[in-house]
Amino acid sequence: MAAAETPAFLPEAVVYLGASVVLVPLFVRAKLGAVLGYLAAGILIGPSALELVSQPERVLQYAEFGIVLLLFVIGLELQPSRLWAMRRDIFGLGAAQVVLCGLALTLALKGLTGLSWEAALVVGMPLGLSSTALVMQLLAERSLAGTSFGERTFSILLFQDISIVPLLTVVGALSRVPNPDAPPGWQVGAMTVAALGVLVLVGRYLLPAVFRIIGTLGAREAFVAAALLSVMGSAYFMASFGLSMALGAFVAGVMLADSPYRHALEADIEPFRGLLLGLFFIAIGMTLDLDTVQGQWALVLTLVAAVMGVKTLVIMGLAKLFGKDWLSALKMGLLLSQGGEFGFVLFAEAQRGLLLEPQAVQLFGAVVTVSMALTPIIFALSMRLRLPGRGRAAPDGPEAAVHGPGTEGRAIVVGMGRVGQVVAQMLRARGVEVTAIDFDPEQIEVARRFGNKVYFGDGRRVDILRAAGVEEASLLVYAVDGAWDPVTTLGPVWAVWPDLPVLARAHDRMHWLSLKRSGVERAVRETFESGVMLGREALAELGTAAGMIDAIEAEYRRRDAERLDLQLCSGDDYSGVDRLIRGPIALDAAGAMDEEGAVDVPRTGAAT
Repeated sequence: MAAAETPAFLPEAVVYLGASVVLVPLFVRAKLGAVLGYLAAGILIGPSALELVSQPERVLQYAEFGIVLLLFVIGLELQPSRLWAMRRDIFGLGAAQVVLCGLALTLALKGLTGLSWEAALVVGMPLGLSSTALVMQLLAERSLAGTSFGERTFSILLFQDISIVPLLTVVGALSRVPNPDAPPGWQVGAMTVAALGVLVLVGRYLLPAVFRIIGTLGAREAFVAAALLSVMGSAYFMASFGLSMALGAFVAGVMLADSPYRHALEADIEPFRGLLLGLFFIAIGMTLDLDTVQGQWALVLTLVAAVMGVKTLVIMGLAKLFGKDWLSALKMGLLLSQGGEFGFVLFAEAQRGLLLEPQAVQLFGAVVTVSMALTPIIFALSMRLRLPGRGRAAPDGPEAAVHGPGTEGRAIVVGMGRVGQVVAQMLRARGVEVTAIDFDPEQIEVARRFGNKVYFGDGRRVDILRAAGVEEASLLVYAVDGAWDPVTTLGPVWAVWPDLPVLARAHDRMHWLSLKRSGVERAVRETFESGVMLGREALAELGTAAGMIDAIEAEYRRRDAERLDLQLCSGDDYSGVDRLIRGPIALDAAGAMDEEGAVDVPRTGAAT
């Protein structure tokens, strides 16, 4: 029998995964970061070294979807109101950075090289952009993305993504072989605004309805497919107009940031984002031409130093002007000092327009790659800097997180039915920030009508909890209906967060025992207190004295607690049946209870 033909992609996939598995953990162990590990893996397997993969450009074409998914996930973290609050940083600080860094680098290149002013401009402006994928990954590794430092850094990166289309227009206008079919600038601007408007409408009204229908059906695979479709569809829509795919995915994410499906979408997209983003960094490493670096190493290093130095100084000055202290401004400048991935796109366009020779494209591509490889090391060193006389960075520095006003901690409540809504209201009354999760779209809609914000998702999944922010939570409350299995649910949670306090709603006595045996310290039976209160009302209706009612309740609670202890210690769910109240009881002179009468309790059926 003839052997089955090996798929063409399989050998390369094995090489990518093998290089990542070997090098990335080594670089992480050496505290150099995963990004540098991916870049090193790409250099090693690329055409300049072992030549295990020969077409990095083809790989980069697909790996760029990692950036698309990254921007979508970032958009999910930014509600429109929060994005509006960042408008000064986006269109003020971001615009100033793109223009001033681009012009400063244009002048520097004009002085250091023999480029014409047109060529210097089409190289200097792209080099003024930074790597969104690299910078956001470095911020995430140090938990800085949600700080004021991280938000201001992202504001600059977001405007850089917006500026891609105008920069492509500039390159096209300077081209020596202009495209006669190219639309005028005003038309490109109008198409951009119209395309963004369509995305806003679709993301605001159509996509939440689609996710609600799929969530009601309970088809998780369809939900994942719909999540990917929303990302890829928005990217394709923008690309069809010649616009930034990443920008389209970001807008779609922002429009879904206020929807109940935000955390579920983030959890389902995250594995694809991580793999494709790693592949992107590998592809960047593969594009490094070691022959160019070796043959012109002095020029390459000079240009790298010039690019990173100029951008650091300009960004540091702008950040200081926009209210950052000098140390935070310096760190921001160093973090954004590298060239970006969109430089490769703009250099290719300049080559097609006969503005750059192929050798120049290789040279400046090497400059971008080397600067990206140096950034993790430089940023790690910069994080060790401290202001004089302080043990920590300035309050407005990278360590300053953005917190809501008047919060007293954070809690995750899983299940927003009858019990969960009561728990959430009591926590909010104390000023606790509550993130509520439920798997029933109809229940989410009901809770929304009463002013409760509930997110769609299965709160028993670790990835959903992580997306909901459980790592910053002080408490996890399971208020889910039914006798859910605590071992399969809480085992994975405690494996990741062993010190996380967990409170649980027990469906009945048997479920309470199961929760306690699995390690849940605080579990509450959902019908116990209501049953006691109903019993008190029944006794009162029959004319029982208030003191006697209190005594009966106290005796019942004592016996019930003893019975629970016996069941837990013996492992027998039917232990302690002799503690059941089986007949009338009366107070003696000491105030203790005496029994009268007895009935046998069968050992079959559910315990009380």
